[in-house]
Amino acid sequence: MADNPQETLRELRDLVIAYVKQETIEPLKGLGRYIAFGIAGAVLIGVGIIFIEIGVLRLLEGTSSDPHFTGNWSWAPYAIVVAGSLATAAIAWYIGGKRKRARA
Repeated sequence: MADNPQETLRELRDLVIAYVKQETIEPLKGLGRYIAFGIAGAVLIGVGIIFIEIGVLRLLEGTSSDPHFTGNWSWAPYAIVVAGSLATAAIAWYIGGKRKRARA
């Protein structure tokens, strides 16, 4: 340790600044990466689910020569896709809640 009080205070200040950076800034950088990857994953999963829903809708509607859901039933494929999406979301919500309750 230095015999000079000013040198001791300078070292203490540098030590406190380094500690604060280590304990606040570095964890926030890690948290930022975690959040960025989480948002990117959520967007990609959301886009994938939308593509799956569109595919199921087109499958249910069939081709123009296929008589499925024509006339007064033209709304049915849309209702089926919406109901399936809501059921999938409800199942995911239930499983997520079940995991949270198991941790507590």
